[in-house]
Amino acid sequence: MSHLELVTSCKKRKRGEKVFRFKTFGEHGYPVEFDGSFRQNVQALLEFGYSESNICSGIPSWSFQLEVSCHPPFHILLFVIEEPIDASLDHHCKHCLYVGWGHHLICNKKYHFVLPSKDTVIAFLNCEGNFDDTISVRSKINMVDLQGHILHGVFHSNGFGHLLCVNGMEAGSNLAGRQIMEFWDRLCTGLQARKVSLNDISQKRSMELRLLHGIAYGEPWFGQWGYKFERGNFGVTQPIYQKAIESIQGMHLSILLHYLANSNHDLPGIMSRYQTLSDYSLATLGDLLHFMFELKARLPEEKCIDSYSTGIAMEPTCRWSPKRIEMATRVIIEALKRADFRWVSRQEVRDAARAYIGDTGLLDFVLKSLGNRIVGNYLVRRSLNPVTKVLEYCLEDVSNVFPAQESLSINNSKVKGRYKITKSQVIRDIYYFYKYILKDQKQTLNLGIFTAIQAAARIILDTKFLAKDYHIELPSRIDLGLGGKLKLYCTVVLRNDEETSEGINKAMPPFERITMKANATFDELKQEVEKHFSELYWGLRSFIAESILNLNTNGSDLVFGQVEMGQKIVVEGSNNERGMINQLIYESGLNSKIFDCPCGTKDDDGERMVSCDICEVWQHTRCVRIPNHQEIPHIFLCSRCEHEITISPSLP
Repeated sequence: MSHLELVTSCKKRKRGEKVFRFKTFGEHGYPVEFDGSFRQNVQALLEFGYSESNICSGIPSWSFQLEVSCHPPFHILLFVIEEPIDASLDHHCKHCLYVGWGHHLICNKKYHFVLPSKDTVIAFLNCEGNFDDTISVRSKINMVDLQGHILHGVFHSNGFGHLLCVNGMEAGSNLAGRQIMEFWDRLCTGLQARKVSLNDISQKRSMELRLLHGIAYGEPWFGQWGYKFERGNFGVTQPIYQKAIESIQGMHLSILLHYLANSNHDLPGIMSRYQTLSDYSLATLGDLLHFMFELKARLPEEKCIDSYSTGIAMEPTCRWSPKRIEMATRVIIEALKRADFRWVSRQEVRDAARAYIGDTGLLDFVLKSLGNRIVGNYLVRRSLNPVTKVLEYCLEDVSNVFPAQESLSINNSKVKGRYKITKSQVIRDIYYFYKYILKDQKQTLNLGIFTAIQAAARIILDTKFLAKDYHIELPSRIDLGLGGKLKLYCTVVLRNDEETSEGINKAMPPFERITMKANATFDELKQEVEKHFSELYWGLRSFIAESILNLNTNGSDLVFGQVEMGQKIVVEGSNNERGMINQLIYESGLNSKIFDCPCGTKDDDGERMVSCDICEVWQHTRCVRIPNHQEIPHIFLCSRCEHEITISPSLP
């Protein structure tokens, strides 16, 4: 029985085989120390894996059995597939191109890390069973080709990688998205990845998380693990993206209520509900969504919490009777009304109320409980003055916004609007805001403030490419390692021989750690650099190191003593392979396409595009108003060429 079949049958793997803990796999020392370069760390990890022969035909593959829990027993398999460049149908990586890493050199190998789902395992086994011996090995479906894995990430052998998919419980996985991301981030950290990108299209109940989390937290959902803006689609830049988030976050609820008072009667009630539950003022849309997400995270799956639509929630052990609390509330509200709706300090309100209520403990209790609650026709706002650091109170008349409420009888059980909040109710309310505020395209809302909201939301949704830089710091001194070994940090640059290759030698690969003996010469260093970079990069397999660019040395000089503290070494050389075109060794390749879209895009960002049949300039179909559901026309002219044809004199 194959290891893949064991996933679906949940039977134990053969006796004596190592089982690793899912929650700690990838930590330093588990299962290896991870103290080398990325490529060395991967090789060290694979020594602990089980060699597979049928995952990807003809491609080296390994598996790790991971224990998620022992009670009840729950195991998953991690597959690692080493894909050599010669086995790839396309040498160039589209993920690098779309995220803006087209200047990177093509690596000799890729490493796929896959947590397959039950469905992808079944699909793979079904495909394997349908092939006979006459089918060529390269035509068979490989594990990495399937869609729907729990996790699929790929690394280039220089440590740059791409997280291709994460599918949590909503997609049928037994693991939550958060668990999967923690595992992935732990793995990247342990292996000492350099930088990892992703295309954020994550959803929750058909809602785009990058939009909701951007408004609630100022960053996408993946921001919890350090992923930040890397490149925007449709010409979106980081400042534009940040401005869009801030504009929706700072949208005042009072302004929204003003526009929605007559067209949507549900949203004001939802806002009131969460304002009542909150201990602080929810003044903006960002405040509201942040509180709703935090509340949802705290609520249990089935149980609920109780609250009242207005007033103070009583505790059974409260030392004051409902009648006394109601009287104190009336006095405080009247004192605030006399302030003519201006902000007044807590002490000022307390002093005014003491003329009628002598129990200061009761007054303190009511003042604390009333903060940011609706009482009758008023919202009692409480805020900390940023200058004086003193608590202040203010009344806000909401009689024109919220349904009429029963004066101040807040503790009369006959008129209490009691309701229960569950996690599912919070999710439904979030979806309601998402649908009618952020995504509604009705003509009645495409005016004024809602036009601005939808434009900003579109910018946030157009920001998909994120990346995390793992900040591997190079030592600031020359390191003599164990056994007197010299650890140096080197990179290479191709000599510019042809006029047509101008600028090619400006793109240097990342610095690599080269280990040499303490008495090594510069000639020996150049030989080691040749070996290291030829093994790492496809376009440098015939690289010949010729000189040290940033040092004036002879080949027989000792490296140790010549290299200054903190100095990095740049080795210049050339390719000795005939017919090698330098442009082809980069991920962008010989890209002769010209991109000049009205949105400002000058490169391929992975979105659907169309080329002008006259000037051959590529533009987004969305930007030239070709809907996604409509096929690209057989003949297309950009606006510039169309205009030139219009104004040109007719041909004889």
